[in-house]
Amino acid sequence: MSQSKTTELPGSDRFLLDNSVIVDGRITAEVQAGEFAGATLIMPEVAMAELEAQAAAGREIGFAGLNELRNLQSLHWEGKIQLVFEGQRPRTDPQKLHLTGELDALIVQLAEEQRAVLLTSDRVQSFICKARGVPMRYFESPAAHRLESLQAMQYFDDQTMSVHLRAHTLPKAKRGTPKGMEIVHLSDQLLTEREIERMAREIVEVAKQHPEGFIEMDAGGSTVVQLKNLRVAIARPPFSDALEITLVRPVAHTQIDDYSHADLLKERVNQRYRGVLVSGPPGAGKSTFVQAIADYLQQAGWVIKTMEKPRDLEVSDEITQYTALEGDMANTADVLLLVRPDYTVFDEMRRTEDFQVFADMRMAGVGMVGVVHATRGIDGLQRLIGRVELGMIPQVVDTVIFIEAGDVRQIYEVSSTVKVPTGMGDSDLARPVIEVKEYESQTLAYEIYTFGDQVVVMPLQAVAEQKPLWKLAERTLEFELRRLIKGELAVEIKSDNRATLYVEDDRIPYVVGRGGSHIRQLEEQVGLSLDVRSFGEMDLSPGQEIEVQVDERYVLLDLDPSLRGKTVEILVDGKPVFLGSASRSGGVKIRRGAEPAEEIYTAYKAGRSIRARRAG
Repeated sequence: MSQSKTTELPGSDRFLLDNSVIVDGRITAEVQAGEFAGATLIMPEVAMAELEAQAAAGREIGFAGLNELRNLQSLHWEGKIQLVFEGQRPRTDPQKLHLTGELDALIVQLAEEQRAVLLTSDRVQSFICKARGVPMRYFESPAAHRLESLQAMQYFDDQTMSVHLRAHTLPKAKRGTPKGMEIVHLSDQLLTEREIERMAREIVEVAKQHPEGFIEMDAGGSTVVQLKNLRVAIARPPFSDALEITLVRPVAHTQIDDYSHADLLKERVNQRYRGVLVSGPPGAGKSTFVQAIADYLQQAGWVIKTMEKPRDLEVSDEITQYTALEGDMANTADVLLLVRPDYTVFDEMRRTEDFQVFADMRMAGVGMVGVVHATRGIDGLQRLIGRVELGMIPQVVDTVIFIEAGDVRQIYEVSSTVKVPTGMGDSDLARPVIEVKEYESQTLAYEIYTFGDQVVVMPLQAVAEQKPLWKLAERTLEFELRRLIKGELAVEIKSDNRATLYVEDDRIPYVVGRGGSHIRQLEEQVGLSLDVRSFGEMDLSPGQEIEVQVDERYVLLDLDPSLRGKTVEILVDGKPVFLGSASRSGGVKIRRGAEPAEEIYTAYKAGRSIRARRAG
């Protein structure tokens, strides 16, 4: 192993160890290679106490250090070295001493007292020794560490997404991509606990030495390590019921143009600072997608940062990746607000505090892209409810992107308004409503509002599924009411006992009658509660079902009376296919052979949804 210049006593055979050379296994390897033959290796009691405290807290470093001491003890019994323990046990928590630097000072002091050469691979400790004139030998980290040399890397190939190693089971891997993945067994030999322990220790040692290695978390039997683009999670009892290692790495680097609706996405995020929620089930490709978004925004001239724990996104070198400062993303947010990025990618949000940090940064004017686990697009938005004030949600998140099987499946636009929720007929029930629309078609998909003490997330697809059952009733009711009321009218059935009646503005007083006398008579005759409104109040955002007639020359569309003389859009399955003016009688005539006519005709024959709405 490569070493720096040393400053040690000539002919010295007494060497004092610090935890850095214990944990990384350097001394064991050196002794096994013939170095330090017959020498006395001194283990400080204060350093021993620190390893014990780390192991008791379930930290991988503690277990690694104790395992190495066990190996040194075996070499002691073989007569290759003398291993002794010296010094006093600390009276306070050794981990607190480590944080303040007092632990290192006690180790250096013991080296002076024992007239021993201090062995360390801690660069700061080596500087301290040089400054105090204490003899030491500094073991440099290797100039380059090839991750391919890790024993666990034998299980990876170019198509491997993740490797799953657990004691007393067969090693397994997920291979393929989020669009097509399979689980395969990598060997017919069961893994032993010793094999996995050896791999875990090796991973932790390399993480401490590798220039792109980080120990992101180490507590309670769970250790998370980041080695370049490789994320490693180590779990051991009591946190897990058996020792296991999970290694994950990306198998593809994508660009935004690789995804469906790429042009819509670029238009959406480039307009202004956005609050974007990227949701999807685990393994769907969310992180790969946000990497593509981050790279696109950076290339478009925006200043981009990330908030990650652990830091495992593969992004451009121009993008700075931050983790939790002192274990708290709120501290990271404080720094980012000073840096003032245009967009920040938050990968991933799980805890309530994460959503609150996301909301605070968004309200401060920073564009945010957050990643959450969800089985549907709307579920990601629902995770904000109760964590962020309901009325603030559209200001925090205005775009929801749902990822499934490695591609964009849905894009929702989130906004707020004050209206009567769909399905409620009484105008007195108007309230703030969050509208969630399909971004491309602008079809209203969900409404979120309060009802009493409850927050309601109402899927409007369910309402749309009921309307065909009511369509015949609407036509029958319109026919009956036209016999009783002069002028144009339209009817929407809202429930089994309620309907909305639309008439011209100047006809409302007549229809209602003095003190509501006329409308009560109408309600008694038709057997439904009627809510009278003007045509201008009709909710045409998703459009209204229309009658279609076809002859040899034209496709004829019979529209709602409220659209007479207006510019209208015709939608097939929510997608606009025609833009034009309705006649004074409320109809649209499109010549056969034209693309819109043929698309509408094909949808008509297939029984698909054909709707009309006011344009602009």
